[in-house]
Amino acid sequence: MEHNPILVIGAGPAGLEAARGAADLGYRALLVEKAPVLGGTPILADYAAITPNMENAEVAMKRMVDAVADDPLIDVRLETVVTAAEGDAPEINVTLSTPAGNEQMAVGSVIVCTGFQHFDPGRETQMYGYYEYDDVITLVDCERMLKAGSFVKPSNGETPKRVCFIQCVGSRDRQIGNFWCSKVCCGIACKEAIEIRQMVPDCQVFVFYIDMRMYGFWEDEIYWKAQDDHKVNFIRGIVTEITKRGDQVVIKGEDTTMGRPVEVPMDVVILSVGMEPSEGSTKMAEIFRMPLESHGFIETIGGALNTVTTSRPGCFAAGASTGPADLEDSISMAGAAVMKAAGFLRKHSLAASKSA
Repeated sequence: MEHNPILVIGAGPAGLEAARGAADLGYRALLVEKAPVLGGTPILADYAAITPNMENAEVAMKRMVDAVADDPLIDVRLETVVTAAEGDAPEINVTLSTPAGNEQMAVGSVIVCTGFQHFDPGRETQMYGYYEYDDVITLVDCERMLKAGSFVKPSNGETPKRVCFIQCVGSRDRQIGNFWCSKVCCGIACKEAIEIRQMVPDCQVFVFYIDMRMYGFWEDEIYWKAQDDHKVNFIRGIVTEITKRGDQVVIKGEDTTMGRPVEVPMDVVILSVGMEPSEGSTKMAEIFRMPLESHGFIETIGGALNTVTTSRPGCFAAGASTGPADLEDSISMAGAAVMKAAGFLRKHSLAASKSA
């Protein structure tokens, strides 16, 4: 029995994996992406290398893109967004807004892979001076420079001698309502610190942290390598203010291990910004009537043993649309989601055959 296609919304790592998985199982997939290119945040945000194994991000994502680009079972729609949905799975009628106009399509199941957005460090407070000082940047800004092969002071193009990372910017912050750990920021800071030391060997690199959260193999793969092999300095402390002094930025705060104040001039300060629910995730939750959990991400209902099923039958979510997730999480969740979507369609097909 012919099924309506599985609709996959978002063509980042999770969406690409879900679409490929559907095709591998013999199901048609409709892959919808609002951007003009496939690859999601690793491509759109100019990632230099994948955390933690340091593989070139473009090379890694190209493998995923190539796996879906020419598959006859995958209908790829770029610059396309879902604007409405009616009915219930396996007969959901969706409206797609495309460059050519609106289009109506019937889909059997839905997998939402709409990712996250980076916290804006100037949105709530200017204590870090992100919009005030050119040499205060974010992990994303740093990643772009690393990809370009030139890590310099943005204010004057000079090679920096002292660089620091400030962790948990926009995460674990009850004052702004972001109660969660964003999971990947510590690892990404370690990865970028290693890359800076490799690119600018004479540059001192510091990481100011509340506590380093390096789960699983990341502890050994990047955290200890950053310290032992690349001489990155880790300081347990809190930064409370950044000011300007001459052509340097000055961080002020407290070394919480030693219990003493800190005031250190830096050439570049890198803010380790966390994850927030994306606009796309919020919009898809509304369109498909999927509740959001208390932090604003798409709610899944299976707890630790089922991380992708939502309360809407036939609708699933994967990756950072459900909460902070690294690439490994996103790929694993996409595989689980497409298996459950295919299982949902198969069960409905069998039930329809028996009743015919």
